[in-house]
Amino acid sequence: MNSQLWWYTARSAGVVSWVLLASSVVWGLALSTKAFGRRARPNWLLDLHRFLGGTALVFVVTHVVSIMFDSYVSFGLVEVLVPFTGTWHPTAVAWGIVGFYLLLAVEVTSLLRKRLSKRAWRLTHYLSFPLFIVATVHVLAAGTDRQTFLLRAVMGVTTVAIVALTVIRLVKADRHDLMTSPKPSPSSRPRRPSPVAPR
Repeated sequence: MNSQLWWYTARSAGVVSWVLLASSVVWGLALSTKAFGRRARPNWLLDLHRFLGGTALVFVVTHVVSIMFDSYVSFGLVEVLVPFTGTWHPTAVAWGIVGFYLLLAVEVTSLLRKRLSKRAWRLTHYLSFPLFIVATVHVLAAGTDRQTFLLRAVMGVTTVAIVALTVIRLVKADRHDLMTSPKPSPSSRPRRPSPVAPR
């Protein structure tokens, strides 16, 4: 296969994987903030969230494998798995490697959700936020198409949407905690000491 084709495959797979990842984060936040309403949601909405994340991982693997086959920059297995071991923009590439491991952790724990405690799954799933940041920095630092107006516009709109939905999610969580926090019962309130009658 022509080496230039590997390069185009790597570029396109990298952009598509970021779009899928960002879509998965936006979709997950939309579900958690009940943007689709408070009624029972059909299963396909949650399945779509999982599908987007899983497909993003597939395209990331395609991105990495294509880079290894490309002859323009010599990347071996170590260079694509261990940060700062390559000579081509090592910091920019390191962001991508870290993002790959974060995405792998989120996807593996999602598949094992039934075998994990709710707390463990939730804490690992929160890695989606630093994952989005790391992946975005990697695209802006190493992506050949980072100067494209359309890509920058999509990244800007998506970032604003994620920040807005995250704020809404945090506000709703605080309100829920206030509403569900147990109120002290009258019997548990400290009583004033009865006045001592003068002798």
